[in-house]
Amino acid sequence: MAAEGLTYEQALAEARELGYAEADPTYDVKGIDAAIKLVILANTIWDNGASLDRVDITGIDLLTTDALLLAEEKGCTIRLIAEAFPEREVLRVSPRIIRKDHPLVFEGTLNAITLETDMAGEITLIGKGAGSIETASAIIGDILFISSHVRRN
Repeated sequence: MAAEGLTYEQALAEARELGYAEADPTYDVKGIDAAIKLVILANTIWDNGASLDRVDITGIDLLTTDALLLAEEKGCTIRLIAEAFPEREVLRVSPRIIRKDHPLVFEGTLNAITLETDMAGEITLIGKGAGSIETASAIIGDILFISSHVRRN
């Protein structure tokens, strides 16, 4: 939206044309898909019994070009960010204003995660996040994980 000055509706239409948006993008734009992934990560990493109803969710569906322009004026941009703070039992998904030089600011259909570590500080991992090949890869990975887990039990 920011790079091309598009409205939310225009950006969504373009994402659909490119095959990046679902036929029903509700889960993506309302932040629900990110919240589901956050719950999976929280349960995998901390085994804390997180559930979707514990996630504070605000999507990008109400994001305006004015908000993007205001962020731009300050050398920032707006991204949908999922955050987990296990020590405070906080799980949150919301649009956040972040500096343009932040590692989570990139173009395209990549996904990223920043981990805050005790010894190494922040570590950011970035990888492909949308498209048919990426989705197929994730599904195959899930099936292999489930298969190996079932065999062990």
